[in-house]
Amino acid sequence: MNRIEQLYEFLKNDPKDNFVRHSLALEYIKIGDDLKARILLEEILTDSPNYIGSYYQLAKLLERLNQISLAIEWYEKGMHAAKMEGDMHAYNELQLAYEELIY
Repeated sequence: MNRIEQLYEFLKNDPKDNFVRHSLALEYIKIGDDLKARILLEEILTDSPNYIGSYYQLAKLLERLNQISLAIEWYEKGMHAAKMEGDMHAYNELQLAYEELIY
């Protein structure tokens, strides 16, 4: 069983497990299935806006797809969420990526 199949098996037990969904999205990114990765990351952030790590991954994915305005929006949402959660490490990572994109 490959990694993606294993992750789907885990999701059968808990379809809303953000860690597993995020891991699955990263696997899709690795194999170049950006659409499936994007859908998963957007679902995570819709269900759990405080799942901070997914903001960075989604924004980076959108950057690669040359959807710059959407990437900027997701970086901004992520910075706001990180600040609300008091996660300054994530905030700084998001801010750095955001600034590299806009400047």
